[in-house]
Amino acid sequence: MSSRERILGRVRRALADVPADEVPYERAVAREYAREHGRRSVAETVDLLAENLADYRAIVHRCADGELPGLLARLLAAHGSRNVVVPPGLPPGWLEGAGAEIVHDRAADTPQELDRVDSVVTGCAVAVAETGTIVLDGSPDQGRRRITLVPDHHICVVRVPDQVVGAVPQALGRLDPARPLTWISGPSATSDIELDRVEGVHGPRTLEVVLAGGGQDGRTAS
Repeated sequence: MSSRERILGRVRRALADVPADEVPYERAVAREYAREHGRRSVAETVDLLAENLADYRAIVHRCADGELPGLLARLLAAHGSRNVVVPPGLPPGWLEGAGAEIVHDRAADTPQELDRVDSVVTGCAVAVAETGTIVLDGSPDQGRRRITLVPDHHICVVRVPDQVVGAVPQALGRLDPARPLTWISGPSATSDIELDRVEGVHGPRTLEVVLAGGGQDGRTAS
């Protein structure tokens, strides 16, 4: 018997006393956990997101919608990016004026070719304030998972306040579990048994998050 069969068997035994034809599974399993801890204003939720992103060593920027192209161009220039890979549905105006060469993701691209790209710019599906987590779901403005794992520098744009939620249960309510979900909390990192931290192991060494819109005032948290 496989591990999968053992786990499913335990689930079936736990639900054995629930008449399947009377009580749907969604109602048989209690889901009364808290959707969010406490009540926060929109501004407080966005501030908490910025704080927790920075705590995970992401570099956080804030800007108004109209300032986004200029900010992205400055971030790419500051990183010394000669080229940047973009998903197919990235809004074209976002990289207007960027000095870097635009590389469009193609199915034929090899990991070696992607490794030669300096940066990647994407949108996101949702951002969770309490955990400082950004979720990508492969939508056109985010692209395939591999373009956010191979290049060493990822700039992710979060539209504020529409894409920001307080807690994980709220994020799950917005996501389609059938899509390829990538949950990102800071740059890729791991630690050995002596807690020596190494970054850039399974993804980009540098993660920059831009909180765009919502009357932002150009503040930067680091």
